[in-house]
Amino acid sequence: MVSLEEVYAARKVISKYLKPTPLVYSRTLSRELESDVYVKLENLNPTHSFKVRGGIYYMAMMHDRAKGFVTASMGNHAQSMAYAGGLYGADVKVVMPDWVSPVKKQAVEELGADIITYGAYYDESAAYAKKLADEQGLVYVDPINERLLYPGVATMHLEVVEELPDVQLVINPLGGGSGAIGAVTVYKTIKPSTKVFAVQAEGAPAFYESYVQGKLVSTEGVKTRAEGLAVARAYPTPLELLRGRLDGVVLVSDEEMERAVAKLFYAVRQVAELAGAASTAAAYKLGFKNLKTVVMLTGSNIQPSQLAEILSKHT
Repeated sequence: MVSLEEVYAARKVISKYLKPTPLVYSRTLSRELESDVYVKLENLNPTHSFKVRGGIYYMAMMHDRAKGFVTASMGNHAQSMAYAGGLYGADVKVVMPDWVSPVKKQAVEELGADIITYGAYYDESAAYAKKLADEQGLVYVDPINERLLYPGVATMHLEVVEELPDVQLVINPLGGGSGAIGAVTVYKTIKPSTKVFAVQAEGAPAFYESYVQGKLVSTEGVKTRAEGLAVARAYPTPLELLRGRLDGVVLVSDEEMERAVAKLFYAVRQVAELAGAASTAAAYKLGFKNLKTVVMLTGSNIQPSQLAEILSKHT
C-alpha cells in the first residue's frame, strides 16, 4: 500500500509545478443533496485533469533512467505523461484508442508527445504499447498498475483533508483506480471515519463486478462515452489495494453523467467531461444526507460540441 509519508514526499515534488486546486462550496448541490457539498476542481490543473499529479511525480523519479517512455491512455493520463515529459526533457509516446475525442489528441500533440492510434478501447491500446516498449527498448508506463503514479495522484486528497478536516464523504471516479487508491490512502489514514466511494460507468463495470465477486473480471469491451472510465477489465493492483478499504462502488449511466455535467456547469460554473462528472452523478444516486461531502471533478477535457449538446439537452 502507498504510505502517507510517500504522499507528503510527492507533494514536495509536485508543489514546484502545481498550485493546490480550489475546493468550492456549492449552495445548489448542497440544497438538492441535503448535505454540505464541496467540489474539488481538479479540472483547473494545467492539463485539466488530476492525472498530471501522478505524471509529474513519476517522471521526477524516472526521467533519467530510460531513453524514452511509452504508455496507453484515453487522454488524461496521456496529457499527464506528455506534460511531465516536457518538464524533465523525456521522450514520450502515447497509444490511444481510435475513438478518443480530438480535443484530447490535440492537447497531447501540443505537449510534445508522439501519438499512435490503435485499438477500440484502452485495454487493446495498452497491449500494443507494451509491444512497442519491448521492440524499441522503451519503458512502459502502466497507467493502472504503476505504483509510482499513486503518491502523486493522492496529493489531491491530501489537499482536501487539510482544507476540510471534518469531511465525512468523498466520491471519486474509478477508471483504472489511481484516484480511489489515493483517496483511501489519505482518508483511511488521517480520518478513518470518512466514507470513500468509487464510481464506475454502467457500460464499463469491470472493477465493480470484481469488487463484488472478489476476483478479477473482464467485460470483453465497453459501452460508455465516458472516456476516462472506459476500461474493459479490472487489474490486480487496484483491486488488491481497494478491496476492503472502499466503503462502496456505485455505477452510473452515461445519461446520469451527462446530467451531472450540466449540473456542475450551472451550479459552480465549471466544465466537466463525463468521467469528471461521475462523482456528482453518484452523489445523487447514493442519496446520503446531512454529510459534509466532497465530489471530485477530475477532468474537463470534453469536445466543445459534446458539451454544447449536453447543456442544450439538460437546461
